[in-house]
Amino acid sequence: MSLSFLSRRLAYGLLLMLGVVVLNFLLIRLAPGDPAVVIAGEMGGATEEMLESIREDYGLNKPVLTQLWIYISGVATGNLGESFFFNQPVSKLIAARIGPTILLVISAQIISIVLGVFLGVIAARKPNGVMSAFVSVFATIGYAVPVFWTGIMLIILFASAIPIFPVEGMQSVKLRDAPFLTQALDVAHHLVLPAFTLAIIYLAQYARLSRASMLEVLGSDYIRTARAKGSPERTVLFKHALRNAALPILTVAGLQFGNLISGALLVETVFNWPGMGRLAFESILRRDYPTIMGVLFFASAMVVVANILTDISYRWADPRLRGR
Repeated sequence: MSLSFLSRRLAYGLLLMLGVVVLNFLLIRLAPGDPAVVIAGEMGGATEEMLESIREDYGLNKPVLTQLWIYISGVATGNLGESFFFNQPVSKLIAARIGPTILLVISAQIISIVLGVFLGVIAARKPNGVMSAFVSVFATIGYAVPVFWTGIMLIILFASAIPIFPVEGMQSVKLRDAPFLTQALDVAHHLVLPAFTLAIIYLAQYARLSRASMLEVLGSDYIRTARAKGSPERTVLFKHALRNAALPILTVAGLQFGNLISGALLVETVFNWPGMGRLAFESILRRDYPTIMGVLFFASAMVVVANILTDISYRWADPRLRGR
């Protein structure tokens, strides 16, 4: 993998982030409503003098382009502004929430890829068998069902009818002073339902994609040659076929990472998971512009980083691209 490739990808990523910052700022500023009224409402009332004072304090009375330049300059130095509602630096709010979101998204991504690819490989062994039909039906249902409905159904089943998982939150209050391992197991216990809720729709996609990709690869000449040489079926499937069939899966995984982050907004709301999605939901209701833009900035940055890592993984998996 060449240094020029990494330099190009990083440069494209920075330009993309600049475009995201500008677009998010302009779209949010063009939305109807006056944040000064919302801030004043939280204070218990508003006069015109109070509104003008609030606009002056938060720089809302300046021209939009001036506000945009001030915001871009702040982002470049790590300053995402001050929250209108929480009266805290946005970077501090996000720092407290980004960990749970990353944990939820990465857990869901791992679950969906591992289980989805495994189901797809098993289904591809016998394309006319029961497992293949099950994967097709499961993929159709999993893709069609809304993520919030899946979360509610899992809560009813595994938190009410069969109460084996917590309903909400990330950690039990009574275990916050427990040893690290006990706390980690408690977080994992709380993570099961949200992660599977977020993973199911993408698990179905990966299962169907990996099945189709494996069927195409298994018909290749080198697979027939490997079988003719007496290679075990497990070696043929997982060493020869899966490595080549994984290329479209890697591509889709990178593209779907953004959808995972947006899906986390609903999942965190359903399960009261203390992540950035929950913070974004609260900020949207209160027209807290700096916090909304901060959440969008970090979510976009996560997607850009995921796409760069996908490109790197793609070149690692395909030797033909390593020198480019």
